Amino acid sequence: MSIELIPPVVKTGFKRLMSPLVRLCVRLHLNPNWLTTVSFFLSFLSAVSFAHGALVRGALLFLISGLFDLFDGSVARASNRVTKFGALYDSTLDRYAEIMVYIGIGCHFVGKVGQGVAETQQSILLVFVGLAGSLMVSYIRARAEGLDFECKVGMMQRPERIVLLSVGALISEQWLIYMIVVIAVFSNLTALQRLAHIWRVEKEKRWIKAPSDIYHE
Repeated sequence: MSIELIPPVVKTGFKRLMSPLVRLCVRLHLNPNWLTTVSFFLSFLSAVSFAHGALVRGALLFLISGLFDLFDGSVARASNRVTKFGALYDSTLDRYAEIMVYIGIGCHFVGKVGQGVAETQQSILLVFVGLAGSLMVSYIRARAEGLDFECKVGMMQRPERIVLLSVGALISEQWLIYMIVVIAVFSNLTALQRLAHIWRVEKEKRWIKAPSDIYHE
């Protein structure tokens, strides 16, 4: 059974809430790739803000960039402008955006080295582990889909990571560290969860095929 930190009903309700904005974008004939690009630059500004210690500004920019990232796919589908390049462009910029934000947070903690903060080195390490887990979650899905498997399961997908990082930074630096711990642990567990999912799916297909082969013999 797949466990999700943000229940599907919440995601569905949020998409319905945002549907008027999607329709507005369609009426304005906005190119979905433009929205993807705006999301990327907002993430860049978020990373710069984090690096300079402006955690609240970085969190708000990251949340807004996440909203634009939701819009691009919805606008593409609503306007019948879904393309393979658009999907690749979106996925590529998403990965770069996430890397930049983690680098920005890492730079924030690197700047505190030598200031007597005991958790600083551990925080930097957790940022690396969280980044690694986040990238692996995305990589396994992309690789699985390249092998004709659907792989959207997992408790720590990109929306969850955006929300947790942003909420933590909005509250305080200590809460940001707490959220990074959660992401570092559960993103890597999600990567393993997706591996297990593909293993089960392939095993079930082999099991279903076996009786037919035996019958024809």
